Amino acid sequence: MLKRLFLRYIAEEARPMLRLAVPIVVAELGWMTMGIVDTMMVGRQANSSVAIGAVSLGSIVYYVVAIFGTGLMLGLDTLVSHSYGAGDLEDAHRSLVNGVYLSLGIAPALMMLVRLCEPILRSLGIEQAVLSQAIPYLRAINWSTLPLLLYFACRRYLQGINLSKPVMFSLISANLVNLVANWALIYGHLGFRAMGTVGSGWSTCVGRTYMAAVLFAYCAYYDWRYKTGLRDASRWPHLPRVWRLVTLGFPAATQMGLEVGVFAVATSLIGRLGAVPLASHQIALNTASFTYMVPLGIGSAAAVRVGQALGRHDPHAASRAGWTALALGAGFMTCTAIAFWTLPRYIVRIYTPDPAVIRAASALLFVAAFFQLFDGLQAVATGALRGAGDTRTPMIWSSSIYWFVGLPVGAYLCFRVGWGAAGLWTGLCVALILVGCTLLYFWRRRERAFTASHISAAPASSSH
Repeated sequence: MLKRLFLRYIAEEARPMLRLAVPIVVAELGWMTMGIVDTMMVGRQANSSVAIGAVSLGSIVYYVVAIFGTGLMLGLDTLVSHSYGAGDLEDAHRSLVNGVYLSLGIAPALMMLVRLCEPILRSLGIEQAVLSQAIPYLRAINWSTLPLLLYFACRRYLQGINLSKPVMFSLISANLVNLVANWALIYGHLGFRAMGTVGSGWSTCVGRTYMAAVLFAYCAYYDWRYKTGLRDASRWPHLPRVWRLVTLGFPAATQMGLEVGVFAVATSLIGRLGAVPLASHQIALNTASFTYMVPLGIGSAAAVRVGQALGRHDPHAASRAGWTALALGAGFMTCTAIAFWTLPRYIVRIYTPDPAVIRAASALLFVAAFFQLFDGLQAVATGALRGAGDTRTPMIWSSSIYWFVGLPVGAYLCFRVGWGAAGLWTGLCVALILVGCTLLYFWRRRERAFTASHISAAPASSSH
């Protein structure tokens, strides 16, 4: 009976949620596919494990810094969706303009921080063959920072006004651009010299510049066709709006930076075990990250749907949007857990023919299967809370559990118990289970709070 009531409760929301979420999910998968293609392309070089390990190390170090900048753009989810839900498109335009100014301001600082990470990498005792390819790769992708931030500013604006298909198109077509650029720059085609692993870093720059250009062009086209008033919006920065973006985005950016930081530390620790464990870690991380893109996209749609509902003062619709998104995310991640348990070797063979790497990466995917459901719950709950204007709760609890539970337990199992890379993944698995349960609880509490406040306000308003 309760199950039937719950299904009826979310059925009304499922169609508009999926209409918004599917293009975002495809975009997130396209985003992840670019990293997978990079790994596969460099993995076909002579020394597969060294090349894959170098891309793994360079990518994770870069994202520890860059993810903070992209996280700041998440404040646009809240501001734009609330403005759009309230029917104030002019206010949404102002948020986009100031998001662009924020991108221009923080890009140089983030690039400088990435360069400062190089001495840290050299001091970690990582195999020299891996390090000699990882640092040039890191320097190459560092030049993609500004296009990356501008892309995210435009993307959050478009998603907030229910335009997710252009985001999907930009990612799908960017994968073709990235594939051709990888082929040309890694192996030396189309008149370019063979650059090896570093060529993959430059192809990433090309792909991200293309994505930013596509979304900028679509924003201008949409405004020209439908006369939305974007071109009439003030071109000057509005510091209170920029500060509002920072205050909303900073907790989300900190959360994302600390989460990626955990995986960066795990990657560095696994790098001390040798090229094969590092390559297997990269393959398993790529695969788990790929499946995570689906609930992450659903979480982005939840942020928009919850924010729009609250913007028009409809807390019951906001509640229904959050629970619908959680049901969709949980259902998908249950399916991926089954795939990880039953088909790990077939998945790993997509990346590499190396038997040693296949064995090691398959063991890590077996561990990953246990946290799939909870990883999906935490991703969607984070988005739903962001739509409600709460970015602090996910930051505090996620970061604390990852750093003070997951990483210490994983390091102990890896080095003291002797489980190797699987030990680190087991520690992170424990953390993800705890984070998923915790954020689900806080979403339930937040949803009850704004629904109850609306009910209590209704009699007061009717008495006037």
